[in-house]
Amino acid sequence: MRRVLEGSHAVSHAVELARVEVVSAYPITPQTHIVERLAELVADGVLDARFLRVESEHSALAAVIGSASAGVRSFTASSSQGLALMHELLHWTAGARLPIVMAVVNRALAPGWNIWADQTDSLSQRDTGWIQLYCEDVQEVLDTILVAYKLAEQVSLPAMVALDAFFLSDTYEPVDLPDPAEVDRFLPPWRPAEVLDPAEPRAYNQLASPEFYLEFRYRLQQAMDEALGAYREIDAEYGRRFGRSYGACEVVPAEAGVTAPLALVTTGSVTGTARATLPELAAQGHAVDLVKLKLFRPFPRDDVRRILGPYDRVAVLDRNLSPGVGGIFAQEIRAALAGLDPMPTIFPFVAGLGGRDVTPASIGSVVERALGPPPEGILWVDLKP
Repeated sequence: MRRVLEGSHAVSHAVELARVEVVSAYPITPQTHIVERLAELVADGVLDARFLRVESEHSALAAVIGSASAGVRSFTASSSQGLALMHELLHWTAGARLPIVMAVVNRALAPGWNIWADQTDSLSQRDTGWIQLYCEDVQEVLDTILVAYKLAEQVSLPAMVALDAFFLSDTYEPVDLPDPAEVDRFLPPWRPAEVLDPAEPRAYNQLASPEFYLEFRYRLQQAMDEALGAYREIDAEYGRRFGRSYGACEVVPAEAGVTAPLALVTTGSVTGTARATLPELAAQGHAVDLVKLKLFRPFPRDDVRRILGPYDRVAVLDRNLSPGVGGIFAQEIRAALAGLDPMPTIFPFVAGLGGRDVTPASIGSVVERALGPPPEGILWVDLKP
C-alpha cells in the first residue's frame, strides 16, 4: 500500500509496525510530530503500548532504559539540545547493551537558537556506543527504523536513526508501506536472554573495578564490529522481502564502469539534491561520481577504502562542524584512507549549517572548487562576506 506521509509520521508508522510496547519522549521541535502521532495511536488503541509522559529528554531515555531492561521493545526520539541533555544516559544505554531505537531529527545546537537542519547533534554523540544510520528520504526513514530494530536486537546495541529537520521530518512524500504480517516475519518479538525480573533478583550496572572495566569496553567494541556484518545481512534480507535496501555506502556513477576524476560524498537529505544535480553537471563536462554514506557507526572503513581509494579527488560535503577540526565525515574518511598509496586528495566542505539550503548551485560550486588546487583548511560553502 502506498500513502503520502510526513517524514515524522513515517517514523511513527514504522514504530507501530515494529510493535513497540513502550514509548517515552519529551517534545522538542522538530521531533514533536513523531511522538504526538504515537500518543494518538496509543490513545486510540491502534498501538498496544504504554506511552510515558516525562519532564525532560533525560527522563525519557531513563524511562526506556527501564523498560528495555525488563525485556520490552522500546522507542524514544529527540533533537538538538534534547539529545545533548541525554548524553549521560546515552553511555548508560550502550554500556548496558540495551537495543533501544531512537529517531534523531537532526537540528542545530544553540547558541544561536536554531530549529533547522544540522547533523552536529547526533554526530557529537559518536563516541557513546550507539549505532548511527542516516536517511536520504521519507521512504528510507520508515525502512531504516525497522532495520534498526532487528540490528539492535541482534547485536545488543542501541541505534539512532537520523533524519534532517524539516527537509525530511516535515516533508510529505509517497511511501510504500510494508505488509504488517510480512514485517512480523522480518522482525519477530524480542526475546532477550536476560531481563530485569523481580522473581529472579539480580544486580545490574554495578561498579566495575579496573579488573573488569577494560573487558566491558572490549565487548562493546566487539559488538560494534559484529554490527557491521549484521547490518549488511539484515539490509539484504529487507531488500529481498520488501524490494528496498540501502547498503552502508551507495555509489552513483556518472558513467557505468568508469571511475570519474572526482567523488562527491554526501549523507542525509542533501544526497537527493546531489542526485538531481550531477547529471546536469555531467552535461556541462564535469563527470562526478556520487557516494552516499548511510552507516556512520560502526564506520564502514573497508567499504570507504575500497570505494574511494581509486579516486584522485574526494569532495566531502559535511552538514556539521567539529570546531577546531572541521567536518566530521571528512575527518573519518581521511582517517580511513590514511596509508593508501596514492591517497586521494580530500576536499573538506562544510555547508548547510543551521538549515541553510544546499542548492544545485551550491553543489556546482563544490564540484568546481574540488577540481581546482588542493585545499588548505575548511572549505566553506555559501559563506556570507
